[in-house]
Amino acid sequence: MKYYPVYIDISKSKCVVVGGGEVAERKVKRLLECDADVVVVGNELTPKLEAMKNDGSISHIPDNYQSDYIEGARLVIGATNSDEINKRIYRDSRKRGILVNIVDDPAKCDFIVPSVLQQGDLSIAISTGGKSPSLARNLREELEQRYGHEYEILLNIMGNIREKIIARGEPSGENKKLFESVLNSDILQHIRKKNWDKVRKIIHNLVGEDINIDKAP
Repeated sequence: MKYYPVYIDISKSKCVVVGGGEVAERKVKRLLECDADVVVVGNELTPKLEAMKNDGSISHIPDNYQSDYIEGARLVIGATNSDEINKRIYRDSRKRGILVNIVDDPAKCDFIVPSVLQQGDLSIAISTGGKSPSLARNLREELEQRYGHEYEILLNIMGNIREKIIARGEPSGENKKLFESVLNSDILQHIRKKNWDKVRKIIHNLVGEDINIDKAP
């Protein structure tokens, strides 16, 4: 099977995770990072999920899975240790047109969750089509050594530059040349060295703008 790579906006959307173990905990954490409204269905929760419930980060239904619990969901993740329950989650979700992922069972997934390297708004997703999550994780760890916090800063700078340049109303071809001139400069080296005066000078010389630099990790 070939998966269509896509990023979905699930902010403020109901996302249901069935199961309260460590796997469910990992899935919940990622959903919360994307600002989803997470509902966890399960009789028992890990201590961390219990803490999330207590501080209001997630909603909790302390019960066995019932199809009513996924009504109105944007997506559903099945993370139970029961094949029969996982089959029901998959069947019920598909019937309702809800995107569903059954952990460790690609045949029962509308989508699979890649291993993700995240540096601020920069995200690099690695997928093996469900064949080897371990390999995807290893590749992500390798990339983390190459793409560090400096890329988060660079991306923030490029976003600020983009806003200012587009506001000028110049042709897109001219704008593209300016973007590429910054990226092809040695700005990344100076970001790594925390030479902020030099970074500002490069931007001013190439773009003719003064940019605020967010250096926070």
